[in-house]
Amino acid sequence: METGSVADSLLSGACVFFTLGMFSTGLSDLRHMQMTRSVDSVQFLPFLTTDVNNLGWLSYGVLKGDGTLIIVNTVGAVLQTLYIAAYLRYCPQKRMVLLQTATLLGVLFLGYGYFGVLMPNDEARLQQLGLFCSVFTISMYLSPLADLAKVIQTKSTHRLSFSLTIATLLSSASWSLYGFRLSDPYITVPNLPGILTSFIRLWLFWKYPPEQDKNYWLLHT
Repeated sequence: METGSVADSLLSGACVFFTLGMFSTGLSDLRHMQMTRSVDSVQFLPFLTTDVNNLGWLSYGVLKGDGTLIIVNTVGAVLQTLYIAAYLRYCPQKRMVLLQTATLLGVLFLGYGYFGVLMPNDEARLQQLGLFCSVFTISMYLSPLADLAKVIQTKSTHRLSFSLTIATLLSSASWSLYGFRLSDPYITVPNLPGILTSFIRLWLFWKYPPEQDKNYWLLHT
């Protein structure tokens, strides 16, 4: 077997493993909702935006014929839909949640119509869809910057998830290398902010470590 083929397989496997690990961090929220039968301290929008992001990248993967993208985003979309269903079940204000869901799904379906009807050329459709997915992913990675500012203001990392930070760093790094390997800037570029924000979070964990949690001592050795 050629060395390049082995490297590609390992990189593809890393993308699948680390990304699914990142998606599975929502299982703790799912257990919390089921045990408490409430959505206290659980945020809904990350589930919804990640689901839409997965569906967008799934379409890109199908159009590009990329098995790695298809596998990751199919599983991701299923998990996020499961989280959304659980949130809807236990959320007391279902009207607002349904409105947010309908709005984002409406935008997604309009995008499908635009790419499917107005762009009959596959190459142009792939580029436009890749651009759309890239911008959406970048906005997702940059959206928590307001939370990071609050961490600095309060000098507390209580609102941050250490496991999610590590999973995001490894996933973003894997996808950046994967996109570089494929010479696909639509995959490489949007994952660079994920690496940057993950390092910022790690620095915040080092600067303001939760004293009660022993998982962070490695940052100080």
